Amino acid sequence: MLRVTLDTNIYVSALEFGGVGARLLGMARAGLIGIDVSDAILDELVSVLRDDFAWEAYRLHFAREQLAKLGNLVTPKKAIDAIKEDSDDNRILECALEAGSEFIVTSDKDLLRLREYNNIRIVTASQLLEQHRALEE
Repeated sequence: MLRVTLDTNIYVSALEFGGVGARLLGMARAGLIGIDVSDAILDELVSVLRDDFAWEAYRLHFAREQLAKLGNLVTPKKAIDAIKEDSDDNRILECALEAGSEFIVTSDKDLLRLREYNNIRIVTASQLLEQHRALEE
C-alpha cells in the first residue's frame, strides 16, 4: 500500500470541490492508500475552511475528527526549513518525513518544484493516481 501525505490544498479541494482529491480520500477509506497526517496539517485545514469557505464550527470539528481517524496521525519531531517562501509547506515535509511517506501529494508550486525530499517523491494528485495504477498492473 502506498503511504502518502496530502497537502492541505488537496484536502480543501476534496472537501469543497470533490474531484481527484475526493477520489484520493475514497481510496484511503477503501484501504488502497494510506494517508499520513499531522496536527499542523489539520490545523491549517480547519483555518482555511473556516476563513476562506465559512465552514461552521460543527462541520470543522467533524471533518477534523474524520480525517484524523482516516489517517495515520503523527507528531513530527524534526523541524524543517527547506521552503522559505511559505513556512506552512515545511509542515507537510515534516509530516511525510516523520511518517515515512513515499509520496507528498500537492498542487503547491513551491513543493512541486522540489520534486523529491529525502527520498519522498512530490507529485500532483493525478500523478499519484497514475503511479497507483501502474503498481496495480
